[in-house]
Amino acid sequence: MIEILTPVQVDRARRTGALVADILQTLRSRSQVGTNLLDLDRWTAEMIAAAGAESCYVDYAPSFGRGPFGHYVCTAVNDAVLHGRPHDQRLADGDLLTLDLAVRLDGIAADSAISFIVGESRPAESVELIEVTQRALAAGIAAARPGARIGDLSHAIGTVLHEAGYPINMQFGGHGIGTTMHQDPHVSNDGRPGRGYQLRPGLLLALEPWIMADTAELVTDEDGWTLRSATGCRTAHSEHTIAITEDGAEVLTLPTA
Repeated sequence: MIEILTPVQVDRARRTGALVADILQTLRSRSQVGTNLLDLDRWTAEMIAAAGAESCYVDYAPSFGRGPFGHYVCTAVNDAVLHGRPHDQRLADGDLLTLDLAVRLDGIAADSAISFIVGESRPAESVELIEVTQRALAAGIAAARPGARIGDLSHAIGTVLHEAGYPINMQFGGHGIGTTMHQDPHVSNDGRPGRGYQLRPGLLLALEPWIMADTAELVTDEDGWTLRSATGCRTAHSEHTIAITEDGAEVLTLPTA
C-alpha cells in the first residue's frame, strides 16, 4: 500500500515527527556510561504514554522477527545494527549506540534513528561510520522532490556509501510511512536513477542508510530480532521521516530544541 496523505494528515505527521525526535534526543542525553538498555526502553515507554501517543514496536510481529518485539525502542550496540531488542546490558565508554524509534500520534506514524558514541572515547572507525550514514541520508533527502523516482533517492544514498568504500546490504532499507509504520514503496540503500515509483506531494518516506564496516552480511541474534554484522564489526544507522511537498522534501523528525 502506498498512502498519499492529506494536508491535515501531513500536519499531524509534523507533530509525530517532532515527538519522535525529541524522545530520541532525551534518550541520547541519558545514554551515559553505565546506563542500562532496559532503562532506555522504560523511559521511552513513559515518554510515549505522557504524550498520548502509541508505540509502533511493542506489538509489532512481522515475518522477520520472532513474535512481538515487546519493547518500545530499538537499542543496537556496536556490531548490532537493526532491530536491536533491549536487554540487560550496561553501556560502556566508546560504545556505538543506535536508537531507532517509531510512534503513532493522532493516527500518523513517524520513524527515526540516530547513532552516536557513548562516553568520552571517540574511536575513529565509529566516527566515520556515523558521519557516512549521515551524509548518505542528507543525499537521499536532497534527491527527494515531486517528480523524482524512488531510484533517484536510492542512487543518491548508494553513491555516498560506495564512495566511502562500504559494502551495502539490500535486505533492509527505507520505506513508505503514514497511518502505519511500514508501507510501500521500499527505498533501497542503492539503486538506479529514474526507476521506481514517482514521488508526489503528500507521500511520507522513512529514509534510513545503514552500514557495517567490513561486510554486507547480517546474522540474527538468539533473541530472534537483533541483526548483527556477520564479522562482529561496528555498524551505524541514520534515519529521518520526510514529507514530499510541492517544494521538495520536508524533514519531519527534527528535534524542537
